[in-house]
Amino acid sequence: MKDPNEYNVRAVERALQIMDCFDDEHPERGISEIAQAVGLHKATTYRIVTTLVNYGYLEWVPDVQKYRLGLALSNLGYKVIRRMDLRHEALPYMKELVHEWDETCDLSIFDQGRVFYLEVLRSNHALMIAAAVGQQLPAHCTASGKLFLAYLPPEELDAILNKPLTAYTDNTITSPDQLRDQLEVIRQRGFAVDNEEYELGIYAVAAPIFNRGGTVIAAIGGPSPTSRMTPERITEIAEAFKKAAQAISYRMGYGQ
Repeated sequence: MKDPNEYNVRAVERALQIMDCFDDEHPERGISEIAQAVGLHKATTYRIVTTLVNYGYLEWVPDVQKYRLGLALSNLGYKVIRRMDLRHEALPYMKELVHEWDETCDLSIFDQGRVFYLEVLRSNHALMIAAAVGQQLPAHCTASGKLFLAYLPPEELDAILNKPLTAYTDNTITSPDQLRDQLEVIRQRGFAVDNEEYELGIYAVAAPIFNRGGTVIAAIGGPSPTSRMTPERITEIAEAFKKAAQAISYRMGYGQ
């Protein structure tokens, strides 16, 4: 059987590499930056970039004279999100959690080492903390992210922890050994917390959603200002999120 990569169309491959070179650290790039990032000549890069702009997958930003990802990609992403059974099954339970606790509830998956938010239901509080649908956040310092790390195969976890862990606040765990210890606690109690580790003033809890095969496929999380998260409330919310995540897991085939 032939290697599937043998069927790759070079021009399409290059276009995808160009779109992939944009990230949180490089949301905007010039032609020279793009060419260097993907290893192409500037003339080739310019032709592909112009085509992507014409179709809305990239857009030109006049103020900075650079390119960024276009709205056509968001439209594709939302089409994928809307058809996902996971989101469909999770929404009723997320709505119940928001109604019961009046705190934001989010649904996320683990994508290329980062947390990707599929759905966010916001609370009614004037002071509200929430990620955005489509946003990506680091794994080692967020409740949902640490949850995903806790259930990764050892070799995948090693690959992530062998890289430097960025400190976002004084509470961020940057020691791989300390983080491994916390991941063991997460596995034991069945939920994770973020105690101002990504952003000061924010506390979050998250619980795992399993599929039929027992693999963690998603997490539901609840971020809140620290001022509202007393020890008693944290315990109660964590148990509520665990219960909801278990119900969603059952709907996804876990334990059947």
